[in-house]
Amino acid sequence: MKKINLALEWFLNPDHLPMIVGLQKGEYKKANIDLNIIVPKEHYDGFEELSKCTIDIHCNEPIHLFEHYFEGIKSLGCFFETRGGVMIRKTSIMKLINNEKIKITTPAANEITNKIGFEILKRYAKKEGFALKRENVEFIETDFWHIQNMKNNNSFDGAWLCFYNFEGIEAEHENFENLFIDQNLSPYPNFSALEFITSSKIMEEKGDELSNFIKITEEMSKYCKENIEEAKDIYYEYSKEEKSELMDKIIEDTIPRLKNEISPNRDKWLKLSHFLEELKVIKLNKENYNNIW
Repeated sequence: MKKINLALEWFLNPDHLPMIVGLQKGEYKKANIDLNIIVPKEHYDGFEELSKCTIDIHCNEPIHLFEHYFEGIKSLGCFFETRGGVMIRKTSIMKLINNEKIKITTPAANEITNKIGFEILKRYAKKEGFALKRENVEFIETDFWHIQNMKNNNSFDGAWLCFYNFEGIEAEHENFENLFIDQNLSPYPNFSALEFITSSKIMEEKGDELSNFIKITEEMSKYCKENIEEAKDIYYEYSKEEKSELMDKIIEDTIPRLKNEISPNRDKWLKLSHFLEELKVIKLNKENYNNIW
């Protein structure tokens, strides 16, 4: 049996259900794969470990696939995709429109993420016929508990780095009225998704195991969609998380967003690559971009 070390992007959550279900049902072991799921301390830990070949697979958003590019990095394909963007509380929408100073809570306030968050707002504003000044939008680093942060601190007008299957669903559950500015409202390429990422060296050493891992994960995505209630039970059993109405709703929204087919797709994130280059935050030459796939 061969070990496959898989590093997550953040804490364990329903986005990872195919792997959780595959582990609990013993499907990976049947394929001679000893899958080990690693929860990182920091969001980008997996890229460093992947570059050193101390893990076999990392899952993270496609933006970071480009941001943390290294020679030999390879995509295995996207396994989950949702809506994502900036959430503005309803009572602050007019502040946004009037270009007043607003505060945005975010789990990561840095030059790149702040620039992308503002660009989403700026493009939305332009589409709706108003303009924003960069100095009027302040990003404040807190954590991922967006709805609670906004409910507990009225000075926060919005939240950035929101996934609809989490924050959108939680807002509905908490009756927190908001404007969710995603790729449907602002003209930018979606990137709220998770890719499986490996390296050329690992592909040479464990190519068969990686192929089997992808095949089983596809099957488990389909299984979750056909057995939602069982998938919920498996999630709670594996995560040791207390069952709740909110998490049930999050799981129910997440499962349909899982991909039945997972494979490298050069064209899928090409517009995103151009978007990041246009913002002068990440630039890959054509050869490096093509080598990922």
